[in-house]
Amino acid sequence: MMVNRLWAFAAFLALWGCATPAPPPDPAQAERLSQLQQLLPADAILLGEQHDAPDHQRIHRLAVETLASQQLLAAVAIEMVSAGQSTEKLASTASETQVQATLQWNNDLWPWSAYGPVVMAAVRAGVPVIGANLPTARLREAMADTNLDRLLSGPALKAQQQQIRLGHCDLLPQRQISPMTRIQIARDVSMAQVLAAATRPGKTVLLLAGSAHVDRTLGVPLHLPPGLKVRTVLLHTTPSLDTNPSATGFDHRWRADAAPATDYCAKLQARQFDKPLR
Repeated sequence: MMVNRLWAFAAFLALWGCATPAPPPDPAQAERLSQLQQLLPADAILLGEQHDAPDHQRIHRLAVETLASQQLLAAVAIEMVSAGQSTEKLASTASETQVQATLQWNNDLWPWSAYGPVVMAAVRAGVPVIGANLPTARLREAMADTNLDRLLSGPALKAQQQQIRLGHCDLLPQRQISPMTRIQIARDVSMAQVLAAATRPGKTVLLLAGSAHVDRTLGVPLHLPPGLKVRTVLLHTTPSLDTNPSATGFDHRWRADAAPATDYCAKLQARQFDKPLR
């Protein structure tokens, strides 16, 4: 009799648990999932972020987890690591310390607290994380390579130079504009080469990079093979960009939570760009 009563009580608890309503879905996450599905099928999806916006990194992780769960994710290419570094040979059970060591992660430039969750989401899913940025050892070479100027049309090169000028708050000496622009172009070329090499039939490579790199009119897409089906997404916090016709370099614009207010120009003013590079 006691056994029967215990069984009945356990059955009641099970039924009660099944009857408990599930928490309501997060509308923002549901919207992101819908937006992500609209990008498919694609050989590559390029998510252009603002580096200090935590919501952008949360969107990265959602994209990785969603595509991986659907067995659609070929690789995650990231600006935050130099080309040549990859987690491909690591087990999905690798520790964060092992992953950082393998990728030669620079925590001073790219806080692991921001990017670690998305990197580890890919590793846990058995998806390789691959560095896509131009290696530091090649920066000087890029600065002097005038052939990089010819990879962009005249108007695009001028627009890229203006981006560099504005990105440094008009503090760069004029003679450094062209060399710094070449570095940006070389980085775009590096990311495009890594991205193209990682593509697989029926799967998608995800690129996580700053929004300027994702711009179709200036960045990585210009250097990709023409046959690839590519989708570019601007993650932003400005409502006017939703319909701004001047923001034509992106296929889609996803509004996200704003980043903490920071006066970057005030920080740059404390640095001296006119010093010779060492």
